[in-house]
Amino acid sequence: MSIKKSGMISIVGRPNVGKSTLTNALVGEKVAIVSDKPQTTRTRITGILTRGRTQFVFLDTPGIHKAQNRLGTYMVEVAQKTFSQADIVMWLVEPTTFIGRGEQEIAKKLRQLKCPVFLIVNKTDTVKKEAVAECIKAYRQIADFNEVVAVSALRSVNTDTLLDTVFRYLPYGPMYYDEDTVTDQPMRQIAAEMIREKALRRLQEEIPHGIAVTIDQMKERPDGSVMDIEASIICERESHKGIIIGKGGSMLKAIGSDARRDIEDMLEMKVNLKLFVKVRKDWRDSDLYMKNFGYHEDEK
Repeated sequence: MSIKKSGMISIVGRPNVGKSTLTNALVGEKVAIVSDKPQTTRTRITGILTRGRTQFVFLDTPGIHKAQNRLGTYMVEVAQKTFSQADIVMWLVEPTTFIGRGEQEIAKKLRQLKCPVFLIVNKTDTVKKEAVAECIKAYRQIADFNEVVAVSALRSVNTDTLLDTVFRYLPYGPMYYDEDTVTDQPMRQIAAEMIREKALRRLQEEIPHGIAVTIDQMKERPDGSVMDIEASIICERESHKGIIIGKGGSMLKAIGSDARRDIEDMLEMKVNLKLFVKVRKDWRDSDLYMKNFGYHEDEK
């Protein structure tokens, strides 16, 4: 019988390069929320793929950026902590030759690692092959990589090649999770994230950074027919509250309707979802509020 292989693979990079999209593509199921807004991922999301006697544990991390508040600092620390926890680090970049200060900082940290480091060029479906080659050439000048793989996470192009490459570097070891587990997030957390994803997709540019979602109650009815969920969307200003609710409650209703469908698919049962909007001024700079909203020190 073949020996088991398993390992932690950290996916790091700047905001909006497609880390969550790649995590979902590799796992084959949606375990991380996705939007076109930066800083969508705020905590470390674990995505698990088990193939026979091999288990890939992907760590989707917040984008590494210049923090503007305590939440930002927390997010960057969460991402950087996975550098030391991983058996393999995959640095996800966009297909451009422009290497900014943020990328230089990431390269500096990666050069200090002892584990294998892969360069993953994403969004290859948006440029010509020559541009991908030029990008790889530019990045090879600032860091050494064990492997370089070009993919399109959105279209799942070359993701099988990436998995085969990761497999070669995985250490021998035990399975960390049951074979049918795809994420270690609790149901309440996934439901909260699904609501936040829908809010991110529907709301204006300046508001999404300042929202959080909490599940206040999640209770299955005695006959098992419906899951009753009460959740709060937290924002930082009264003016934002009005926008989130919308004219006659239209925006809140649309967010709730979008989220309910996803939560019903996840739970495989009917969901009665009630949403509330609360204002907590400057919560992103409050340790207490951050902790209450699920951004814990012990996760860093």
